[in-house]
Amino acid sequence: MPGNGAVTRSTLRQQIADALRDEVLAGRLRPGRAFTVKEIAEQYGVSATPVREALVDLSAQGILEADQHRGFRVPEYSVTDYRNMIEARSLVTDGMFQSLTAGHPAFRTPPDDPRTAAALATVRRRGEEAQRAAAAGDLTILIGYDLRFWRELSALFGNPYLADFLNRLRVQSWVCAVQHLLRLPDLRGRLWAGHTDLVDALARREADAAREIVAASNAHSLALLEHLTTG
Repeated sequence: MPGNGAVTRSTLRQQIADALRDEVLAGRLRPGRAFTVKEIAEQYGVSATPVREALVDLSAQGILEADQHRGFRVPEYSVTDYRNMIEARSLVTDGMFQSLTAGHPAFRTPPDDPRTAAALATVRRRGEEAQRAAAAGDLTILIGYDLRFWRELSALFGNPYLADFLNRLRVQSWVCAVQHLLRLPDLRGRLWAGHTDLVDALARREADAAREIVAASNAHSLALLEHLTTG
């Protein structure tokens, strides 16, 4: 059937993109690592078309960079890049929390409204998992839960474009941070873990407190990366 090939290609494209994304976020594909479409296609035993599409997708997300001469490579982000990413993230989250103060539809219900409470409880569970991973120093697990936490939290504000943009920024931030954090032999207790505090502040409709928590997270992460690059 004509549709089967398209579905298979689309599935392969996503599978390859997911696999390479995980490799970059885990730090197994190091900054500056270059590769071609042919190399990845041979590695996964697939045709070039879904590989090329996957690599273009990752390049658009800032996870890879297109290189005219060598195909694609893992970007080498600096602390200045990270600082700029944090600034961009802050503009997005500040806007989200400002809308909360202005009476965003998602938070116009009373704090004990069952639907809102259930949604926040789900996000809080992701935060608890992220905190456990941070305490254990398990960076790969932390990244997965942190990204899921923020995707689900931003989805509560009902704007898919905002949620998608914030997710892209956070993925890029982790790509940058991982390159430096892997220099630490022990990450236990060194990573921010205030996820549940943020959810609790939002549950109480305390936008200013939420902004302060995120600002503290950003300051902590930036200070850690600056120490690693200058120390």
